[in-house]
Amino acid sequence: MPLDKLVLIIVSVVAAAAATVWLATALIASTQFAPVAGLAVLSVVALCAYVAWRVISERINNKDDDHYDRFEN
Repeated sequence: MPLDKLVLIIVSVVAAAAATVWLATALIASTQFAPVAGLAVLSVVALCAYVAWRVISERINNKDDDHYDRFEN
């Protein structure tokens, strides 16, 4: 992989992480929650999103469970 693509990926990931943290702190600050309660709620939401992502990706990538892969055209 060329160095410029690697640097672009790293910069993009860092920028996305910074934007996510900024957005989360803005959402917490705009509500009447205490910061600790807001972080707890965001942690639960992030955990649920992670579990949903893993379930969906497992169902998409599981070749043994895909009925239509066995058909020949």
